[in-house]
Amino acid sequence: MCAARSFTIRVPATSANIGPGFDVVGLSLSLHLTLTVSVPALDAAAPARPPQITYSGEGADEVPLDAYKNLTTRVALYVLRCHGVAAFPPNLRLHCANEIPFGRGLGSSGAAVIAGVLLGNELGQLRLPLERLLDFALMVERHPDNVTAALVGGFVGSYLRELDQAATEAASVPLSEVLPEYPPDAGEDWGMDPPQPPLGIGHYVRFGWSQSIKALAIIPRFELSTAKARGVLPQEYSRKDLVFNLQRLAVLTTALAQNPPDPGLIYEAMKDRVHQPYRKTLIPGLPEVTSNITPSTHPGLLGICLSGAGPTILALATEGYDAIARDAAAIFKTHGIEVDWKVLEVAGGSVVEQNS
Repeated sequence: MCAARSFTIRVPATSANIGPGFDVVGLSLSLHLTLTVSVPALDAAAPARPPQITYSGEGADEVPLDAYKNLTTRVALYVLRCHGVAAFPPNLRLHCANEIPFGRGLGSSGAAVIAGVLLGNELGQLRLPLERLLDFALMVERHPDNVTAALVGGFVGSYLRELDQAATEAASVPLSEVLPEYPPDAGEDWGMDPPQPPLGIGHYVRFGWSQSIKALAIIPRFELSTAKARGVLPQEYSRKDLVFNLQRLAVLTTALAQNPPDPGLIYEAMKDRVHQPYRKTLIPGLPEVTSNITPSTHPGLLGICLSGAGPTILALATEGYDAIARDAAAIFKTHGIEVDWKVLEVAGGSVVEQNS
């Protein structure tokens, strides 16, 4: 009989882009997806049951509780099967406690993917290095900004490597092959040969961050899918707009580490011409919030931008959080939109802890 064990996985929320860093930078935030996992002692005499999933918090009424439909457990099974482990341990119990709202631009899907990668690594006792964990996440998420920040924590820049032809093809297989939809009559042997991720798909660097800066998340009470938010973006950009973003991103990655932070420098450096102008039709009030709330009108504000694909607005500030949030809420209300807000810290990366 194998001994029972229990562990906890904690993954932070994330905000991507931070203005000019479209698909490049991410920031981990102090909302978390927490998995508490119990692997019972293996008893040959006991009947084997499929994984039991319970869920509380944000999205509890939306999340599938079937291990072959739930994103986190499907990712875990992908990692296990890539290492020759065919199935979950029998009678596995998993409780998910989620603080990250769905469809709001705070990295809920990225957190679920990272949680799944870490779950598979821990269930299989694979001891994968951080870089390999990221490879598995990028086979599912495909954009490195959220998943990298969720995995390693802090203010992070990342990119996808230019791979050779064979590795490029391996990293580009359809998501339907990486995470297939399990049919109702699928047996344990179904989907046993998943595509292996190439080595070193993504690289990253962690930037500095001033401890005086907090993140104010202003969260409209409606969801916006990433696919819809990407669908309004153009296929081509002018050189002028790309240079505009590159200039600001180069400044921003250093400016957010300076003490004291410079509001005039950061506010301008958080402007964007690549994604926010095109998403304003999906988020009524976005242009007014990002242009009317400034360091001169709201002392303590450093910069303001769309969080990821939205609709959440991210304001970086050192003080004055309530005034910023109230005035943003008033603007949204003129468009018939109610909001919630939270003052968040920049969080550490994902952790796995063994329970005694």
